[in-house]
Amino acid sequence: MISSNLTDILIIGAGPAGIFTALGLLGANDGRRITIVDRGLPIERRSCPKAQTGHCVHCHPCRITTGFSGAGAFSDGKLSLSHEVGGDLPQLVGAQLVQDTIERVDRMYLDFGADDHVEGLGHPDEVAEIRRRAIRAGLKLVDCPIRHLGTERAQQIYARIQRHLLDAGVELVFQTECIEVLVQDGRCTGAVLEGPDGRREVRAQQTIVATGRRGADWFERMCDEHGIAHEPGPVDMGVRVEVRNEVMEDVNNVLYESKLVGYPNPFRDKVRTFCQNPGGFVSQENYDRGLAVVNGHSYKDRKSANTNLAVLCSQNFREPFDKPLTYAQRVGELMNMLGAGRILVQRFGDVLDGKRTWPRELSRSNVVPTLPDAQPGDITSAMPYRAMTNIVAFMRALDQVIPGFAANETLLYAPELKFYSNRVSMDQHFDTNVEGLHCLGDSSGWTRGLMMSSVMGLLMGEDLARR
Repeated sequence: MISSNLTDILIIGAGPAGIFTALGLLGANDGRRITIVDRGLPIERRSCPKAQTGHCVHCHPCRITTGFSGAGAFSDGKLSLSHEVGGDLPQLVGAQLVQDTIERVDRMYLDFGADDHVEGLGHPDEVAEIRRRAIRAGLKLVDCPIRHLGTERAQQIYARIQRHLLDAGVELVFQTECIEVLVQDGRCTGAVLEGPDGRREVRAQQTIVATGRRGADWFERMCDEHGIAHEPGPVDMGVRVEVRNEVMEDVNNVLYESKLVGYPNPFRDKVRTFCQNPGGFVSQENYDRGLAVVNGHSYKDRKSANTNLAVLCSQNFREPFDKPLTYAQRVGELMNMLGAGRILVQRFGDVLDGKRTWPRELSRSNVVPTLPDAQPGDITSAMPYRAMTNIVAFMRALDQVIPGFAANETLLYAPELKFYSNRVSMDQHFDTNVEGLHCLGDSSGWTRGLMMSSVMGLLMGEDLARR
């Protein structure tokens, strides 16, 4: 329950961007009242029932994507330690500032208990060989140091951060949804919130929207309704690929996460690998209106026989079309229809043969699905031709870098969608054209992932403290 209808700084969303905004303010000894609102649960109450039931029970809202720390607490928990990875924030505030802030944020995570081991350092000869193979295949290797928190350890780290915020006097309000931001005469005056105690207006001097990918669609509507300057960005859609660890062994041991980028013919769209999970597990996330989306987790202490990673295609739309988020959602809905509400899985060989995958065929494979309730079927019946063509061409190129990656039994899960295509227009202080309103993290369209969202939040908090 919100204790008052007035606050100084209202943060909508308790993901990494919102959390680090509060940490930035506290670190600068800002004495203003901070209220963070999230539609999900506190960290200690976040648990996915699927671990007990064996199947998704469609919690509303999804406990994997909402609550304190956002989707970060239930992701693989990787901190990318290079400004070259994680979106376009360097274009907004400068590459050097972002890299310097990454180092400060990294130290903060260490202070809250992150593992001091960094993946992807050393092994220069092995990395050079992987790069040579990538060049021959027409791909670019982006080698980035990674601090792996781990899905279960990330929850422990964020539990300490939650305790720290509460002890410092930050008001954390859960199971409360933002219905609308309040804009009057070109200024944001707060928001309309709805929780267990009903709906009411909360007034604030500064309002910060940090709702993550899950809230990107909602904030796009707010932009349209209130004249908040924004523009459509590229939409990322693709598949989650799963192979045996033996196939990925060299890359896993040397880099932990291989970030490979290509522009395959005939469309020359950007295609990339993302979120690699050695010994990981494929997972399901649920968004509004029951949309089921695939993702991947990687634990510190619990390992599978497989590695999973995303293959994502970026597509830019031109006028008159300006709804890439809606486009991606429709593709996801078609996938869900084919899977009767479940994630679809298909063998790569069946994609090439033009046939669906059947359960009996999966049972004969070396690759045992780590998402056991995924529905064997035909991804190509719903995936757009352009995206599917990109995926096949990219995977064949990747097979030259990682032999066996494009084997017939390699598993493809869909839909893998990233909802950050609505890009909010802001200056280097994260000010929108509406006074008193800021947008951070993946919902802003400027970041992708845990580290960059945290960096954006810390810079926001410190900037507000200086005003």
